[in-house]
Amino acid sequence: MMVDLVESYLTMRRACGFELKSEGSCLLGFAAYTDTRGLDHVCRETAVEWATLARTVHQRARRIGHVIRFTRFARLEDLRHEMPVAIFGSEKGPRPAPYIMSSVEIQQLVQAAFHLGCHSMRQHTYGALFSLLACTGLRTSEAIHLRYQDITVDGLVIRNTKFRKSRLVPIHETARAGLERYLKQRRPYAPADDHVFVSLRRKPLTGC
Repeated sequence: MMVDLVESYLTMRRACGFELKSEGSCLLGFAAYTDTRGLDHVCRETAVEWATLARTVHQRARRIGHVIRFTRFARLEDLRHEMPVAIFGSEKGPRPAPYIMSSVEIQQLVQAAFHLGCHSMRQHTYGALFSLLACTGLRTSEAIHLRYQDITVDGLVIRNTKFRKSRLVPIHETARAGLERYLKQRRPYAPADDHVFVSLRRKPLTGC
């Protein structure tokens, strides 16, 4: 069955460090679609037919891209699998041009964060968060997943990043001092949670 082959493909790639959450569920959907048609191999026409069920051209292009990568794997043992053609164009849309903030703009952003809302904890949290992002270059997701034990004498330990690797990010003594000032106010606010940055609900911050 095609589902079994897709499962083998996903297991192999996840062992290499890829999470494949959306791609995995997408390919399993393609496998189920193929199995219902009594096929035991990738068929170009079926792949295009399945991809066309997506609402937008971009989504269709991504679907075909997923199947193409899977088919390369499948053809290593069975050449009956037909390689689909990327007829919907590139699966990757154009990236927006990044906006590089000046030092003055960064300072204005941090100052605005320290005056955010009426709750002092919110001000301290976002002021410290934006300051840390500005001086370390961390991704937002990396900063909000920081825990107490990740703050070491050598710097910040960023755990389980891309491909499940970890790295050490040195921080300047002024950044460490600012982080410690924030933690003195944060620790008693949500003592049951060890995340560095927490919301007013005393839970870890989310990406939004």
